[in-house]
Amino acid sequence: MTESARDDQPADHDRTLPDDVTDETVEAVGAVSEALEWVERARGHLYSFHQLMGHADLALGDACDKLRDAGHPAVADRLETELVGRNVLTGRWTFQIVEEFDDGYWSEFRDHERRVRDELQHGHRHVFEARMKEDRRTHGRAGHEGTP
Repeated sequence: MTESARDDQPADHDRTLPDDVTDETVEAVGAVSEALEWVERARGHLYSFHQLMGHADLALGDACDKLRDAGHPAVADRLETELVGRNVLTGRWTFQIVEEFDDGYWSEFRDHERRVRDELQHGHRHVFEARMKEDRRTHGRAGHEGTP
């Protein structure tokens, strides 16, 4: 496809909606999607917490071995007994926190966000952003093409 042919297309013509979908609706649905994006970021931090805590537990186990090798078995035993493998929350290791979050709040939020898009934007994602791209790009300029 030539540059001019690509530039004649809207930024994302597959996201074109019927006229009955107002700008206010697109903005509102975009706000719901943005809220989900913040939850996605929080989920990423939760996974980071999970990995950091797992790494810390393994590192503490290694530190206990070093304490024993350095002649401090009582200190190593105390740390190993009290902290290594300990639940981070009552009854839970971090993988259980991640699973509960994923199976509960995160899945529920994703389902609701998808339902909002299905009901109000015919299932299209990122319509607000696609319209913003079309408004902000410089037609005819390399790097500002409407579509790939």
